[in-house]
Amino acid sequence: MLTFWGAAQRYCDGLSRRNFLKIGAFGAGLSLSGMLRAKAAAAAPTKNKSAIMIYLPGGPSHMDMYDLKPEAPAEFKGEFKPIATNVPGVQISEYFPQQAAMWDKMAVIRSVLSVDEHSDSLVMTGFTENTNRVSPHPSFGSVVSKLRDRSTSDVPPFVSMRGMSMGTEPAYLGIQHRPFTPDGPGLQNLRLANGITNDRSDERRNLLSNFDAIRRDIDASGTMQGMDSFTTRAFDMVSSGTVRKALDLTREEPRTRDRYKGVEQFLTARRLVEAGVGCVTLAYGGWDTHSSNFKTLRNQLPMLDRGLANLIQDLHDRGMEDDVITVCWGEFGRTPKINTSDGGRDHWGPVMSGFIAGGGLKMGQAIGSTSARGEYAKDRPYRVPQVLSTIYRAMGIDASQTFNSGSGRPMHILEDREPVTELL
Repeated sequence: MLTFWGAAQRYCDGLSRRNFLKIGAFGAGLSLSGMLRAKAAAAAPTKNKSAIMIYLPGGPSHMDMYDLKPEAPAEFKGEFKPIATNVPGVQISEYFPQQAAMWDKMAVIRSVLSVDEHSDSLVMTGFTENTNRVSPHPSFGSVVSKLRDRSTSDVPPFVSMRGMSMGTEPAYLGIQHRPFTPDGPGLQNLRLANGITNDRSDERRNLLSNFDAIRRDIDASGTMQGMDSFTTRAFDMVSSGTVRKALDLTREEPRTRDRYKGVEQFLTARRLVEAGVGCVTLAYGGWDTHSSNFKTLRNQLPMLDRGLANLIQDLHDRGMEDDVITVCWGEFGRTPKINTSDGGRDHWGPVMSGFIAGGGLKMGQAIGSTSARGEYAKDRPYRVPQVLSTIYRAMGIDASQTFNSGSGRPMHILEDREPVTELL
């Protein structure tokens, strides 16, 4: 799994969530080699499916995207109007015309229950940040890394285009299942450094092996066991260039790059799953719209529309619609009632919307509904872990299976595992 992030994100709670995994020089080889332990002690491999997890940091407004309320009072319905999709009875925001034209390939859950917490932890792990601070649980991508058989591949199972956070950590699965992050120094280290030939690379590989042998002799925990083989594969990954080529958007036709202009990370995600990455996470925009909600969304919604529509259409054009599942959501919704003084919407944990496409699931629908003013789920309420359980199921992963924690205690991937039945 690759995680792509960007600059540090600062929210209204005053906390800055900053990347904290860096890869440098041929230290990249060591980081990658740690990740490549995914094969060790792994359970049965999953089906050869992939997931693209798109996170909208700050909490996007459900009332202005997928759950508009044109009949609600003005202080609730806001400034945007709904438009019809190509599926009878389903309407979405007027700023989503491309999605509307192909809604038969997409779905939304309008009745997702969340919490008031600025964090990707819930939607990436199925557990809140407060829970994970006490008892950490692995991210979706780390589980994919653990279960995916990569023994004959030089492609990392988990890539994060958004760096590292609590929501992307592997917890008790082990640091070898952290995501590979190409942002910053990591991207440059996907090629041999200046002046490093293949012969010199082999020399460094042997040197690292000697260091590993020494460390293994003094490592009573057994952490270093098998490091040599993983280090070898890490060097092979760097030298083969499979991921480097996937990240090189100049290999796409100019017409394709033009379609993704401004939302290039969606194109990168598509290229990564085509290369064989099991899980890709990315983050887009900033959605903490306590003020200027409608001004902000007028700029961001058309770009998100372009990114999602092009991504999903490309997956269909390549016959990958059943092999890749795409999810797009934030940590919570926004208050149905507008802050009249600032023209914004605040945090709203009682309900939010979640976009989903592909994976062999049933598309062309809007699942669940909210009250007349968008304040709470009126029917078919689903909790975040249930949505994740459905995604795991589409990936061929049994969310009821357990892994041992550091203390040897069996831990379920998810505790709330009832799926979203309408999608199955």
